[in-house]
Amino acid sequence: MSPARFLIVLDVDSTLIRDEVIELLADVAGSRELVADVTERAMRGELDFAESLRERVATLAGLPESVFDEVGAIIRPTDGVQEMVDAVHTAGGAVGVVSGGFHELLDPLVARFGLDFGRANRLEIQDGRLTGRVDGPIIDAAAKSAALSEWARTVGVPLSRTVAIGDGANDLLMMETAALGVAFCAKPLVRQRADVVIDSPDLRQVLPLLGLPA
Repeated sequence: MSPARFLIVLDVDSTLIRDEVIELLADVAGSRELVADVTERAMRGELDFAESLRERVATLAGLPESVFDEVGAIIRPTDGVQEMVDAVHTAGGAVGVVSGGFHELLDPLVARFGLDFGRANRLEIQDGRLTGRVDGPIIDAAAKSAALSEWARTVGVPLSRTVAIGDGANDLLMMETAALGVAFCAKPLVRQRADVVIDSPDLRQVLPLLGLPA
């Protein structure tokens, strides 16, 4: 891959998309209320993310893997996603997304919007059904930060030309690793510690930060 001018890394749930995918899955499983409460507490930084993820995923045990198509069809991208990605690419930049959600739902979004990188958790499946466990290492705050650094090396961009965008506590470490940390319609803790706060749920608002027309 040829060197890029800069790298943008976004969180997925409530940033790239308007939804929390685990809550959409929990709707099908009938565990939405429990999962939404745990998600909210984790994003505010009140719970350990890995532990809270395992607790939420356990409620999905028994769902058929066809649930990915069902949920994927109702995911709502945040306004301005494609315009932001296209503008960054036109300017010679690269765009990655890293998620505490799941590859099974992220990969179609990566393909749809032409993103350069994507990383997320994977759900364990046996005999066509979710087991209620995560398959492999959990993508937590440290893993998000590591992904940003790794992708910067891959595209030949120094950290001084990186931007991280997120809304929850598990985005803070990658926002601190990047040269510019952007809180996007974020929780209070994230707003306090970000370099820039965007309150309008439109990713085109990121472009002026990069010196690009919105």
